[in-house]
Amino acid sequence: MARALIIATTFLLLAPGCGNSLGRSSDAVRVMVFGEPEELRAYRDLIAAFSAAVPSVRIQLVEASDRSDLIARLSTSFAGGSPPDLFLLNYRFYGQFAARGVLEPLEGRIDASEAFSQHDFYQQALDAFRWQGVLTCLPQNISSLVVYYNRDLFADARIPEPEDDWTWAEMVGRAVELTKDANGDGTPERYGLGVEPSLIRLAPFVWSNGGEIVDDEETPTRLTLGSPEALQAMNEFFRLGRELRVVPTEQERESEDEESRFLNGRLAMFLSSRRSTPTFRTITDFEWDIAPLPRVGEPAGILHSDAYCMTRTSDRKDDAWRFLEFALGPEGQRITAQSGRTVPSLKEIAESEAFLDPSKPPSRSRVFLDTIPYIRRVPTISTWPEIEDATESIIEFGLYDDVSTPDIAQRLFDATRPLFERAEP
Repeated sequence: MARALIIATTFLLLAPGCGNSLGRSSDAVRVMVFGEPEELRAYRDLIAAFSAAVPSVRIQLVEASDRSDLIARLSTSFAGGSPPDLFLLNYRFYGQFAARGVLEPLEGRIDASEAFSQHDFYQQALDAFRWQGVLTCLPQNISSLVVYYNRDLFADARIPEPEDDWTWAEMVGRAVELTKDANGDGTPERYGLGVEPSLIRLAPFVWSNGGEIVDDEETPTRLTLGSPEALQAMNEFFRLGRELRVVPTEQERESEDEESRFLNGRLAMFLSSRRSTPTFRTITDFEWDIAPLPRVGEPAGILHSDAYCMTRTSDRKDDAWRFLEFALGPEGQRITAQSGRTVPSLKEIAESEAFLDPSKPPSRSRVFLDTIPYIRRVPTISTWPEIEDATESIIEFGLYDDVSTPDIAQRLFDATRPLFERAEP
């Protein structure tokens, strides 16, 4: 999955004659997004509402199949000289474009806007899109990692549901109790926990235990997972698969992802961001809800945020900005929030029923807002997508194979050091 993202880091090397599928409708502002069907439907509704309010500006929606497809298509379109006017991208991946000067800074426009100001947005999301101190893209959402859980499985096992201030040990203990191997063949029919073996899933637990993942958040030069605090958190993370067997095996993950396993009622808990909510709202066989990440020591979370970026070469910047003012203003954010996919970056809408509606699961949506003060982010350097890719298989190895945690930390250091060396902060 992550390997497909690396292509974006080399888009300036692609031949200018490369074709792309971003054909322009005459005089339309092209907006590129990706998402699940419910999310894409929300973007279409958003554009319909904008078109009714501002009929003089035409919007052409360009839909990518997933984030990897979006980044690959962006890479090709920039190289071919025909990028979209706007595109929506996670903060972990926009740095590779900002470093090459192809994005239009938006700080001046938001400071002059009558629709909203920087103070109307959550600061944690805004700061993630500052490139060399300048606000470059505008965040649409601000999510954190949470624990989705099957309420029926907890009730059937007479296990209390997660509290707002639960601990890592409590989560692991419940995962053990909820893992079920009825026929005793060594392969559970149901697992207690699902978690992606990745750096962004590991990071909040390292932070919670007092460790750091890099030596400097703004200008990192290396991973720092060899500290005692980081090693302890990593070891606890790896025990989930190595010793406790409460997470699906590597082979099982390849045949069925954790989101599908939760959807089918064969996974009691699943770590994910708000992005899983629209899919889980299709569940009719059981009730589910969310809880905050358990703490190892102090509470900690990791930022998940997407923003609209404007391309520097766009010849429709003023029209694109009018769309952004609508999309990120109260009416636009209310439309996307009702899809279930986004935690609005605009405080006013995040605190409204459009997001907190108790009639739609999860009933504990406020967890996303309550954890914002504890959210931290990974660096937004140009090579970060490659760093995530380089660490994925190593962390997966640590979760499933009998190898020491210090050895894993050293492998992570060695694999990523060259990538940090050529990064542009």
